[in-house]
Amino acid sequence: MSSTGLIAKLTPHQERILKTLETIEGEISTQDLYVQLRNTHKTLGLATVYRGLEVLRLQGLVQSRNSTEGESLYSLVQKHQHYFTCVRCSKSMEIDACPVCQIEAELEQKQSLKVFYHTLEFFGLCTFCQAADN
Repeated sequence: MSSTGLIAKLTPHQERILKTLETIEGEISTQDLYVQLRNTHKTLGLATVYRGLEVLRLQGLVQSRNSTEGESLYSLVQKHQHYFTCVRCSKSMEIDACPVCQIEAELEQKQSLKVFYHTLEFFGLCTFCQAADN
């Protein structure tokens, strides 16, 4: 049972996906996750990985965000996820500050909503790409 209280039972494939995500630091694409899973589970199909990730996301166990190329990147749910992404070199950097926490607390307290996680992402030019322009 997860901390969200919504999950009664995961399928064996969903459990494998979750266990594999637990071993990964950071985010991973569906394709890369599939490759890792195929090393130990030869019968696992790519469509099963896509479906499993979607179920886990809807249950609040996995979160996703899109890369600058439009590819979904997955990780275990972390309460806060904030990034600055350079639109030129596609480098993403985590941001520690969280201006959204107060809004999240208000949603949960005043409107009785259950927030699994939130994301905040800024797009622009990193210092390296700015220097390259000069």
